[in-house]
Amino acid sequence: MTIQSTQGAKGIHTIKMPDIGEGIAEVELVMWHVQVGDAVVEDQILADIMTDKATIEIPSPVAGIVKLLGGVAGQVMAVGSDLIHIEVEGQGNAKPGAVAPAAVPTTPAAAPVALAAPAAVAPVAAAAKTAPKAPPPTVFAPGAARPGGGKPLASPAVRKRAWDLGIELQYVAGSAPAGRITQADLDAFASRDQGKTADHDDGRYRELNDEQALPLIGLRRKIAQKMQESKRRIPHFSYVEEVDVTELETLRASLNQRYSSGSGARPRLTLLPLLMRAVVLAVRQFPQMNARFDDDAGIVTRYGAVHIGMATQTEAGLLVSVVRHAEARDLWSCAAEMTRLGEAARSGKATRDELSGSTITISSLGALGGIVSTPVINHPEVAIVGVNKIVLRPMIQGGQVVARKMMNLSSSFDHRVVDGMHAAEFIQAVRGYLECPALLFVE
Repeated sequence: MTIQSTQGAKGIHTIKMPDIGEGIAEVELVMWHVQVGDAVVEDQILADIMTDKATIEIPSPVAGIVKLLGGVAGQVMAVGSDLIHIEVEGQGNAKPGAVAPAAVPTTPAAAPVALAAPAAVAPVAAAAKTAPKAPPPTVFAPGAARPGGGKPLASPAVRKRAWDLGIELQYVAGSAPAGRITQADLDAFASRDQGKTADHDDGRYRELNDEQALPLIGLRRKIAQKMQESKRRIPHFSYVEEVDVTELETLRASLNQRYSSGSGARPRLTLLPLLMRAVVLAVRQFPQMNARFDDDAGIVTRYGAVHIGMATQTEAGLLVSVVRHAEARDLWSCAAEMTRLGEAARSGKATRDELSGSTITISSLGALGGIVSTPVINHPEVAIVGVNKIVLRPMIQGGQVVARKMMNLSSSFDHRVVDGMHAAEFIQAVRGYLECPALLFVE
């Protein structure tokens, strides 16, 4: 396909995949905002591209008509390759006779993702698709439910036969005294027209055979690659400890009440700023936790600055926002920065610098945190502290059973550079600060 000006007054303006620096040679095309034939104006957003975890919008520098798209969503494209051709008034920037790339298909193929699947998975999946399906058990339930949900009366023999036939006795009318179900009642029930849909049938037993293939593109692809890299390169081990946060929660509620209004109002505190402070103090005793491991070079770098990554769930997937220099922030500064970064991440406006450079990470699912988790280390860091939900539990104190607010810390460490004893001591130090929160303010 050659590009030629038409009617002597129109030309083609080619927009290349931009070089966003940092030595990146390829970027992913995440989404098109225009299609072939669309009229665009100057500064209109044409596409979203992604590198690492930063999404960048590509605006149009010209007005015109879209003539060709250089790729499909999910495609990884080289920097400098043709991204889009726009027909413009005048000559354009494409040289006459230049060869344009072939037009892309309108229906994108599933984008390849560099994820290694176990070899045994493919044959099993193939067999599942080719093997004949076993007929489902017959379920008879065309009658109305027994009034009031009463328990059906039937002998053990009748119940066994009903079980074998897949008949729900709740829907079988009994002809014997007191509504007892007989073998004849089962015969009559089973002989009904099974093709009719019962009044009570809500579709629970309908076969579903739909399938949906979803290519991993954009942020989800990056998350998949990052998780695979972390699990492939880092030998994880996890350590779980329970923490009594009763006093910590009392302090937090008191601080929020004290500073919630007035001229000196401060950001509302959650548990996380207090945990961040505990981590900052604990890594002073265990600097090997606030580190990154370059396993290619065999070098562990320990940091004085504590840049805490905060795992943030967004509609697009999991992002790790970075609260920089947590060691120099008070509780409310940490809370304000967490709020700002969380809003930026969820709105898709977080910058590359706000999503990189952490030295240790905290992962929390809040009220959905469960009892125990096994968080994946944020490569190339060596430690991640996981927060589980707070529950009110009976505990023994002074020989008495008392209600205490308990929370587990589920943390993972890189066993190549962190010994199990040191990991346990580190978490015990964090626990000490949380259980005696006055220590958080003592240098």
